[in-house]
Amino acid sequence: MDWMHGTTSTGVPYTARAATRPEAPIVVGWHLLDPPSTPAALAAALPLDGLDRHVVYLGLPLSGERALHPDFEALLMSGIDMVTEYFGPMHEQALAEFPAALAELRGTLGASADAALAVLGGSAGASVAAEVYATHRESHAIAGCVLLNPMLRLRPMIDATAGFLPTPYSWHPAADGVAARMDFVARAPELAHGHLLVIEGADDEPAFIESTREFERLGIGEVRYIDGVAHALAAWPENPAAERTEGAKIYDRIAADWIGETTGA
Repeated sequence: MDWMHGTTSTGVPYTARAATRPEAPIVVGWHLLDPPSTPAALAAALPLDGLDRHVVYLGLPLSGERALHPDFEALLMSGIDMVTEYFGPMHEQALAEFPAALAELRGTLGASADAALAVLGGSAGASVAAEVYATHRESHAIAGCVLLNPMLRLRPMIDATAGFLPTPYSWHPAADGVAARMDFVARAPELAHGHLLVIEGADDEPAFIESTREFERLGIGEVRYIDGVAHALAAWPENPAAERTEGAKIYDRIAADWIGETTGA
């Protein structure tokens, strides 16, 4: 089936494709903020080739066509509180949007009401996928979760932006609360009761790799490192029509195989 692009009735951008049969499982995913940074770009980079599943890629709030600034550099220089006014609201809004978006797009795709479900996300989108998995695993019968170059902890990632900001980020109690909410190393036990796969680029930024290694030491889920892959999974400048990177092809093959095994027939 071809990919379709649209916006849900509640304003969530999406790119989706239907499986060949209504009862096929559903994969719901969220993109990175680096390329691929939109639902369409994620579909181009990680189409889950060869996997007969309904696939729904949702747009993150405050990004893409819902962005408040023209690019991430402008956002960094805007003076916005990156924790309490950007990453925290993005995370919470994406979580809140999930149930209604899934319900609506089940109908759009013709997916069965009882179709199995898996979630997937990259970087900031992986943080959302982890939150959805922790929060809705039982209520929505989520069979598995795939995290790609994940932002497992917000605090070290924010601290790593110090060189790009006019002044380093100044942590305060409200920001500390957001960071605690988005610390999936500390919250790892909430992810321990199902199927979880982390795919991490061996050349990713230290803030991401170090958090992944801390998570790995807890022995929860499966962690795979891919040599030669940095943080972005598509090339700059972003162009969904461009040839996929070798890293994206590897991630796609691993994710598709794992989701196929995890979600069954």
